[in-house]
Amino acid sequence: MLTSEIIKKYAYDLGFDLVGFNGYEKLSLEIERLTNWLENGYNATMQYMQKNIDKREDPKLILDDCKTIISLGMNYYQKVEYQPEKPKISKYALGKDYHLVIWNKLEILLSKLKELRPELKYYYNVDTGPVMDKVWAERSGLGWMGKNSNIINPKKGSFFFIATIFINEKIDYNPLKIDDHCGTCSKCIDACPTNAIVQPYVIDSNKCISFLTIENKSDEINEKFKIKMENWAFGCDICQDVCPWNNKFSDDTKIEDFKEHLISPNIDYDYFENMTNKEFKNNFKESPILRAKLKGMKRNTNFLKY
Repeated sequence: MLTSEIIKKYAYDLGFDLVGFNGYEKLSLEIERLTNWLENGYNATMQYMQKNIDKREDPKLILDDCKTIISLGMNYYQKVEYQPEKPKISKYALGKDYHLVIWNKLEILLSKLKELRPELKYYYNVDTGPVMDKVWAERSGLGWMGKNSNIINPKKGSFFFIATIFINEKIDYNPLKIDDHCGTCSKCIDACPTNAIVQPYVIDSNKCISFLTIENKSDEINEKFKIKMENWAFGCDICQDVCPWNNKFSDDTKIEDFKEHLISPNIDYDYFENMTNKEFKNNFKESPILRAKLKGMKRNTNFLKY
């Protein structure tokens, strides 16, 4: 028999820091909010966000006998000394790609669960499929949705990756809902140099530095952001760094793959200039940096340089 305590024990042993559960339900209200967000064009050029809306709403369109949703959080925080005069790399991207790390741990976790329950069917996701990971994380008690749209845990802050598992087993658990503790605080909104947090809990990706330096596939970055990038060359941590919950509770990750840097947090402007595509793919084959491609990293560093 699978129990929430058994699942938690296995997950914690594998390095996950947070585990929560929620019964099957449709996400009708959240889909309405997502639709409004898309209608405002806040997804920028991320057209994939417009696909599979029905699956985002109903887990049973992914796993037809879904009964329980498991949400897991894995801390990736590490204290980094940034040099303001050099291009900066977001903390999450310094080590091994979290998808590779978490996928591997989820496979181990689920193989253990299948030993106990051979009939177990499952589907897992780490922000690559039509699953509203942050919504399920909030509903499962991992934290509350902060005004910067990150999930904030009252004892861990927000520097954690989220994974979601759908299973065809009903798990007994104590429902946990963490109230919104952002209150009147607006530090994340005030600190965003591009004003990407257009209102509490709503991000306009068109203005977000993380989008501009990673998901943005244009050959150029709009000149209006020239003096607003604060030297971020890949990703951005500003809205998390200023959050009081992170300042108080963030502690260093236990995951060695995140601590072993594949790239320095501070690089030279010409770091990628003479690198070939083959060298780039070889050097960053296990790094999140690969997502921006060599062309994107050259664009980003040149934009910051001139």
